[in-house]
Amino acid sequence: MALNPELKIDEASLITSRLVKKHKSTSAETVDPAELKTRAAQLALVLDLAHQAFAREEPAGPIVDRLACRLHELRRDVAPDLWQELIPLAQQHRVADYLKQDPFTRWSFEKPRGYSGDATLLDIYYKHPSANEIVASSSELGRAIYAYTSEAASSVAGRERRDILAKTVDETAARVENAEVLAIACGHLREAELSTALARKQLKRWIGLDQDPVSVGTVNRDLAGTAVEAMDGSVRGLLRRAYPLGTFDLVYASGLYDYLPLPVGARLLQRAMELVKPGGEFLFANFSNEITTDGYMETFMDWPLILRSADDMWDIINAAVDRNQVDAEVYYGSNRNIVYGSIRRRGEQGAPA
Repeated sequence: MALNPELKIDEASLITSRLVKKHKSTSAETVDPAELKTRAAQLALVLDLAHQAFAREEPAGPIVDRLACRLHELRRDVAPDLWQELIPLAQQHRVADYLKQDPFTRWSFEKPRGYSGDATLLDIYYKHPSANEIVASSSELGRAIYAYTSEAASSVAGRERRDILAKTVDETAARVENAEVLAIACGHLREAELSTALARKQLKRWIGLDQDPVSVGTVNRDLAGTAVEAMDGSVRGLLRRAYPLGTFDLVYASGLYDYLPLPVGARLLQRAMELVKPGGEFLFANFSNEITTDGYMETFMDWPLILRSADDMWDIINAAVDRNQVDAEVYYGSNRNIVYGSIRRRGEQGAPA
């Protein structure tokens, strides 16, 4: 299927909140001033109640849970453009001083590595040992809030996604001798630490492509001496075929599609399938539109995502490939906070492309 090769791509990597916010909003001129005033007052009440509860030193978990639920309901009830007007009002509220004591919320909002959803942020909600110092250095209240945010359904789904990736790599290695794997926007590639196939040296190579040189360096340091090799690379470069990668038995993009509008996501899928061997698979994941932490993430974490349903995933697949040439499926993780798309090229594994 033909797709526009001149897609406008945000910076080099697409992993920025600017593109997502542009995708979500059109123009503030469409917002009714009277409704904005009403909804802003509604938001202020929700935030004031949370602030008062913190000031009374009530348990942090229930406070954040109530707040997240009310933000989710407000986000659901208003038009996207109006919600975009409410986000900065929430971020400027004094309750943020309490919430940013949570290391997860603070890291996401401050973006020390310059963009949303960086690999260290994932390490924080993975509860990876590398993030222990970040958590331990937080205040007592911050750690109490983290006990809630790190166990929210969306965080649990993120950890399950890591498990699913490792399992998929292992299944590929069991099916194909000397399997070759490519991870697009690999981050710190923490799924590699869970892979039995990697530990048993059953992989020929596992390439991690990422636009963040810190992530690339971390992977190459932590997984030196294994089949893993990380390299600098952006979505833009991948679409322009700038890297001599070869072909793979498994290609996957685990967190990237949360930031990609449909045209770019479809073009990336199309390009990824060029890298998949006959019988091989492309797997991609997206946070689901069923999550209930979306309002909290977009306000106090400044972490906007393009949330998708199963139908949205099929829209990407159908825009990119001929369904008569592939076997495809879409499925949800166990708590439905992440949805997955799998596309397998037909043909015998190991046969020439």
